[in-house]
Amino acid sequence: MKRIVLALLTIVVGLFITACSGGNDTSTESEGEGSTLIFARGADSLSLDAINVTDGESTRVTHNIYETLFKYDEKLELQPGLATEYELAEDELTWTLKLRKGVSFHDGTDFNADAVVFNFDRWMDPNHPEHNGEFTYYSFLYGGFKGDQDHKIEYVKAIDDYTVEIKLTEPTAPFISYLAIPMFGMASPEAVQKYGENYDENPVGTGPFVFDSWTRNDKILLSKNEDYYVEDIPRLDQLIFRVIPDNSARFTALQTGEVDMIDGLSPDDADLVKSDGNLDLVKRPGFNIGYLAFNMEKEPFNNPKVRKALNYAINKDSIIDAFYNGMAEKAVNPIPPSLWGYNEEIDGYSYDPEKAKELLAEAGLEGGFTTELWAMSNPRPYMPQPLKIAEAIQSDLAEVGVEIDINTYEWATYLDKTSNGEHDMALFGWTGVMADPDNFLFPNLSKTNATKPANNRAFYKNEEFTNLLLKARTTFDEEERIQLYKEAQEIFYDDAPWALIGHTTPPLAKKEYVKGFVAHPMSDDAFWDVYLTN
Repeated sequence: MKRIVLALLTIVVGLFITACSGGNDTSTESEGEGSTLIFARGADSLSLDAINVTDGESTRVTHNIYETLFKYDEKLELQPGLATEYELAEDELTWTLKLRKGVSFHDGTDFNADAVVFNFDRWMDPNHPEHNGEFTYYSFLYGGFKGDQDHKIEYVKAIDDYTVEIKLTEPTAPFISYLAIPMFGMASPEAVQKYGENYDENPVGTGPFVFDSWTRNDKILLSKNEDYYVEDIPRLDQLIFRVIPDNSARFTALQTGEVDMIDGLSPDDADLVKSDGNLDLVKRPGFNIGYLAFNMEKEPFNNPKVRKALNYAINKDSIIDAFYNGMAEKAVNPIPPSLWGYNEEIDGYSYDPEKAKELLAEAGLEGGFTTELWAMSNPRPYMPQPLKIAEAIQSDLAEVGVEIDINTYEWATYLDKTSNGEHDMALFGWTGVMADPDNFLFPNLSKTNATKPANNRAFYKNEEFTNLLLKARTTFDEEERIQLYKEAQEIFYDDAPWALIGHTTPPLAKKEYVKGFVAHPMSDDAFWDVYLTN
């Protein structure tokens, strides 16, 4: 068996504990302990059962309730979590995980190997009594569920109280990265069994905050985990997630002190934050993509010439300049430039209305056509002003003869309707939850994820593209994986299932007295070391 351990593991664990214990010198600011932070956002969570989550507003909350076996730090490097190390056998199929000792779930039950096995059994077995929901991310990554032809896990078993063995059916290079995704937070087996179908509203994990209550479309209240295994963490007594859909109202709530921190800040308001001595501007490192998805199951979007024409017709530079206030760069590929495997040889679609008209004429649509563009009603990290962006696209496409009606829905309805393919075109986006191109490309563009309800909102079903992604998953040689992903991006460019818009550096704003917050590129914001000095 060849041993693979996280780099300098014992040092990393020590650093992890030190960081969680408060890296800032706060000896003169201890009066901030034992307080409440109110964080306002644009939309509510959809579920608090981590495995059933695919949206950022849910993971923002669940990340503070649950913990995963491994985790990504703010530099997108893998670190130990509830597992401290791993080994991979020579067969490149069998993984052995060593678990952290002395950890309890919020209900007082032990975290151990049996709990890990229970979680995997629940996730992968559709006949498991607690397999309630879609478990979308599990099927994304593991080829469906137990009993499906392409299911990638042969077994998960406890070797002893703190050792788990997982055998896969094929080599899977990003497997440890999968275990760091927030959707695979460890849930209390006892709580899952106790609450059954209502577990999504009664979450129980091992994290620094304990779930208290949820008033739909208003607020979620979390409280300090008094028995957290890291000393002096968290520093807050309570963490409240408020829903304030309107950007301006949310910013006003921050200015008046109704809330302590907000995301979804309109880029235009960033200058106001900078000029206010009572406020701080926080820029989240960009790790996302915003795009317009064409529903390729509907005419005329099944024609590549039409999709390319619309790419040429949209003035993306103008949109970035008008609505992002310098906090985005134009997108060329469906993965961010900061991610390894990015194809720098692709130039992307320039703004060329005449070329767009030529392609529409070649597609038999010289007079243009009429269609609908859908936009979410609330801001997203990759789409700070969706309705204004939709209007700009509407204006650009009118110049080439394409008439558009704009439709909008609240976030949960929007996700549901687009996943069922009711849209013609829809603004969408993605924030990575794994520092691997697989996480951007496979969930959103693989043929396997185009079955309704689909995460592949373009219903893009290119066999060659999907096969490249599947091959990259089973290849451990990183250089070979890079080449496979670059080739996949070339196919994407030629097929144009999306009109790419931008990669943002999403702005957040907070009161000056909020200390210890570090914005995570993946929006996995940990409020563990946050404290208030007012």
